[in-house]
Order: sequence, then structure tokens, then C-alpha cells
Amino acid sequence: MPRDPRHDILFTPLQIGPKTAKNRFYQVPHCNGGGYRDPSAVVEMRRTKAEGGWGVIFTEQTEIHPTSEITPFIEQHLWDDRDIPALARMADAMKSHGALAGIQLAYSGINGPNLYSREVPLAVTGGPILTFTSDPVQARTMDKNDIRDLRRWFRNAFRRSHQAGFDLICLYGAHGFGILQHFLSRATNHRTDEYGGNLSNRSRFLREIVEDARESTKGELAVTLRMSLHEAGAFGFSNAELRDFIAMHADLPDLWDLAHGTWEACSGTSRFKPEGAQEDLVRGIKELTAKPVVGVGRFTSADAMVRQIRSGVLDFIGAARPSIADPFLPKKIEEGRYEDIRECIGCNICVSGDMTGSISRCTQNTAFMEEWRKGWHPDRARPKGVSESVLIVGAGPAGLEAALQAAKRGYRVTLAEATKSLGGRVAKERLLPGLSAWGRVADYRTGQLGPMPNVAIYRDSPLTPEDVLAMGVDHVAIATGATWRRDAVARLHLHPIPTDPALPLFTPDDLMSGHCPEGQTVAIYDDDHFYMGSVLAELLVLRGNRVHFVTPAVKVAEWTDNTLEQGTIMRRLLELGVEVQLNKAPEAVLKSEIILGCTWTGRQSALSCDALVYVTSRTPNDDLFQASKTLDWQAVGIRSLHLIGDAAAPGPIAWATYAGRAWAEGLDMPDRADALSFRREIAALEPGQSLLP
Repeated sequence: MPRDPRHDILFTPLQIGPKTAKNRFYQVPHCNGGGYRDPSAVVEMRRTKAEGGWGVIFTEQTEIHPTSEITPFIEQHLWDDRDIPALARMADAMKSHGALAGIQLAYSGINGPNLYSREVPLAVTGGPILTFTSDPVQARTMDKNDIRDLRRWFRNAFRRSHQAGFDLICLYGAHGFGILQHFLSRATNHRTDEYGGNLSNRSRFLREIVEDARESTKGELAVTLRMSLHEAGAFGFSNAELRDFIAMHADLPDLWDLAHGTWEACSGTSRFKPEGAQEDLVRGIKELTAKPVVGVGRFTSADAMVRQIRSGVLDFIGAARPSIADPFLPKKIEEGRYEDIRECIGCNICVSGDMTGSISRCTQNTAFMEEWRKGWHPDRARPKGVSESVLIVGAGPAGLEAALQAAKRGYRVTLAEATKSLGGRVAKERLLPGLSAWGRVADYRTGQLGPMPNVAIYRDSPLTPEDVLAMGVDHVAIATGATWRRDAVARLHLHPIPTDPALPLFTPDDLMSGHCPEGQTVAIYDDDHFYMGSVLAELLVLRGNRVHFVTPAVKVAEWTDNTLEQGTIMRRLLELGVEVQLNKAPEAVLKSEIILGCTWTGRQSALSCDALVYVTSRTPNDDLFQASKTLDWQAVGIRSLHLIGDAAAPGPIAWATYAGRAWAEGLDMPDRADALSFRREIAALEPGQSLLP
């Protein structure tokens, strides 16, 4: 279908200093877990976005000097000239389809612990390093010589960026991570010299750096400023102060890039942040400057994008997570293929890759960061192999993705689901408080599968092992999911604990099926540590229960530190009146109470309750696979029989969709034996040399 004319404005060019963006789609800087370790993987990921139609594409945070690095996070380096070739490849990839290539330059200051370089950290004002991990390190206050050095290091980075072929430079002063914000904010700038005090003084370093950038690049590169929209706290760089700063320096950069004050606030999950959540903080800023403005808001709706531009809020539609979920978002809107857009669900699994020092992944886009490593493409499929047909049992996230990818490759697909609804765990979890956007995992895949002529979907169709063998297909994937356990077995307890059957026990499956206590005192025991325990606590409160949240961890939902929502979850539970008991776990379940033990001292206490909800671990539903495996399935012409997704090893939804893609990609592929399943880069050895004279 043709593009809606209302969306034409999204494809009008716009000037950014000496450069012109071909459209209004602006991929803001975002991390990916690859950085200096996986340069080819990052290059190919950015090249895919260029193919997808983005007008502006930026790198991730690029550290300009070893006196400010944020190990264990694996970011890009631009420490010396040897870093230029890898970044030049990236700039070329970004520009391969007409996009502008941008590099984000960062000096982390009070946020850089230098655990790898072992250099003394330098900050606007010295003090303890402000990181996620409370590193036991302090930074030294920069003196005038240090500031001169820092300006020189930035000039070196500007020259190297120019030499690498980038079109734009982004000076990072947002999320509390960039030294530019540290100069601007009274929270981190306690100086009494010409770089401290009033706003004009606190702006001095930024003005100097922008002038240095223009001089170093001969005015050939556009200079953008990534600024915090609002830093909370009595001394934070507030939204009002930001507006004063922009009014004072309206023409300083070639573009204003606006993001919330903290990463957690800027990239909040869909559970807590709706699309366009930052609009109130951005509205009116365009009236203060003639330069273009870009902002973010997890935009996936073309109508919402157009409204931002038509109403004068933004000039460019900034995106990080939506560009990950669908690198072809601009092209699909341009071609009127709205039903093909793979919308971001706002789960922040992508962020967890950076936070854990691993490669990033995406629940929706299974090809993310596998474009080079595995040769996967988000939209194009490889032709099928020699066989013709596949059977997939189970239409949860793994089964739906397996069916979609196999069908796109050209196989004849039969998808059998035992229940009346498609989506598996997603069909249930999307009904929980705050998780409605997660339903997009099922909606996108079922929408894509529906019109495909080589796909047959059977609902309400439980299969026996004999049914599987009788289907007459070449390949079988069993994706029958997993079931939450009804005991305490998980990470702390490796065996069941003494339990009186008189106390009603519930699991997440019970609550999601509508079997939920009401008006009672309920204890939740969470040894899962992801989102489920806190979501169910919220559900129980909504049902009129008094809720005790018990966990052996030192904080509620501790793994959600990696999805930037742990603090928000904790605040939500406390606001709801949930009574939190940390560092405790049940040791015995009695008729009307639970005996809790302190995980540090073993000291016991009793907790009276009417019901107990276990959020512990899951048992794979692999009975069909195990039974089918015992039959002579090869004799009936089945070439492969695999167990995938939660039925093989329960994990987050992104693990399930990835498993479905991996199975479909592996059809008719030769056995690689002990070979790696992905490409990797190995650092070249430097010639032996001594630092001593």
C-alpha cells in the first residue's frame, strides 16, 4: 500500500550545520555490548540501519582518552590513531546508503573509574566515582593544566573523527555520564574559579570545546550537543536551567540533542514509561533556538512522530531502542508497509547486554548484533535448503519465531498450538500490570504469518508423539514452553523444603490464569530476581491483598539493575505498601505461617500469611520431545528433531525468540562439529617491545 501522505514530512531533508540529513529519522547514540571488542559486529549492525533508511546514524559512546574509561562496560575507544581504521570502516558503513555518520565523543570524568587503564580519574570536582557498581575509587579535581590537557585530548579526538570520515560529532553531556554535564551541573561542579559558580562560568568549558571542534575540523563537521533534559536534586542541572543555557547559547551547536537526566529516566521500560514520555520536558525548547532539535521517546508510531514535528516539539525523531527492534523502520514507513514494522516492546534486554559486558540482544529483532557474527539479517532470509517441510509444536515466542523464519526461508510450515491462543507465555504476561507492550512479540509474528501461503496454523491442537511422526514433515521443533515450579527450588534452595499442604500455594501460572487470592495476607517468595515477582506483587495489591515480598537478595528484583528499572520497581512497591523483606528465605512452610531464615546469619523468624506465591524457577515442558525421541522418528523420514526455547532451557523472552531464529537458520545446514557457531575477532599481537628506554 502507498505511504500515507500525512507522513511525507518525515522524509523531507533538513540541514545540520554544513551537512544535510536526507530525512527526519535520527538514530541517536546507543551502546551495544560490542565496542572495541567486536568492531566488525558493530560495523555490520550500523550498516544494516543505513540500509534500513535512517537519515542520521551515530556510534555508541566513544571514549577519547584512557584517563576516563568505564570498564566493565565495553565501549568504543578513540585513544590514539590506531583506533581510526576500525572507526573509518564504521563511518563508511553508516554512509553506505546515504545516511550521515556521527560519532559520540565522551569523557566520563566523575563516572570513569579507570579500572582497566589504572590512570588517576579526573573530574570537574573530585570525589567518589559515581557508577552503577560503587567502585571504591575517587577522582582528582582537575586543575588548569588538566583542563588544558582535556581540551587537547578533545582536539585529538576531533581530528581523528574527521580523519575517520564522520559527518557529525556529538559531544556527550547527558545521563550524568559526560563531563560536559558535570561542568554544567552544580551537583558535580563545586569550583570557585572561572569554570564554576554562575551558569555562564559553568558553560565556559563547553563553549571552548565547541570552538575547538570547529577549528580542528575546519568547520567541515557538524557539531551536536547531547544534553540532559532534567537532572533531579536540589543542585541538579534542571530543565529550567537547561532552557536558560540554550537561550544563552542558542546558536552554539548545529543541533540540540535532548535526553533525560539519567539513563534510567531516559530509557525507562514500557512498564513505567509510555511512548513520548519526555515531551513535556522538550516542549518549547525549539522556540529558544533556530537550530534543529532531536529528542527520543521510544517512538514506533508514524502518527506520533509526525505530531512531534507538526506541533513544533522536535525537528528530528530520535531513536535508539526502536532502531534496534526494527532497523528498517524508516523504509517501512516510507513504503507504506506499516504492518511490517517490528515495534520495540521496551523491555530493555538490549541495555542488559551493555550492563553485563556481553553482546546486546533484542527480544523483537533476533538478528541484532548477529548480522556479522552469524550472517543474519533482520528482514531478508536465506533460501531454504534441500528439504521442504517443518512442524513446530507450540506457538509461544520460540515457536512463532521459528515458524516465521522458516517460512521466510521458503519451507512449508505447520504450526500446532495446544491452546486456543497464540503467544504462549506472552499471551498471559501481556495481561499483567504494565506489560501490555510485550504482546507485540506475538502480534508481530502472528500478523506476519497470517497471510503467508506456505504456513498452516492449527489452534487447540495438542499432539501426541505418534501425531508428530505421522505429520510427514522433514524437520520437527518442539517449543512447548515451561511451567513455574510449585516449590522453593531455585538458586538458594536446590531441594524442596518442608511444606504443610494446608497453606495455599500459588505460582505465576496460577495468577496469570485468574486463580489469584483476594483480600488476604500473601507472601511472595522471589528467587527469580527479574520482573515477575514485582509485577505479581502489584497484581496482588490491585486484588486487595496485603503483600509481603520476601527475597534472599540484597535488593528487590536485583537483575533488573541490568534493565535500568530496579530503583523504579523498588519505589513502586513501597508506594503500593508492599512490605519488603530482604536477605530472607523460607526454610519451612507451616499451616498459617512461613519460617524465614536470614541468608547471612541463619536467624529465624515467623511470617504469618494466608497464602504463599512462589516465583522461583521453571520446569521445561519436554515430555512430548522425550517421548517422541524414543520412537523411530528417522524411519518415517524426519531429518531432525529438536527441543527449543523454554522447553529446552527456560529464560527471558529474548532467549526464546533467539532460539526460534537459530533453529530456523540451522535447517539443512551441515554439522559444524566443534566449530564455533559465530564469527569472532581476535586481537592481533603487538611486536615484543619494552616501555623502558
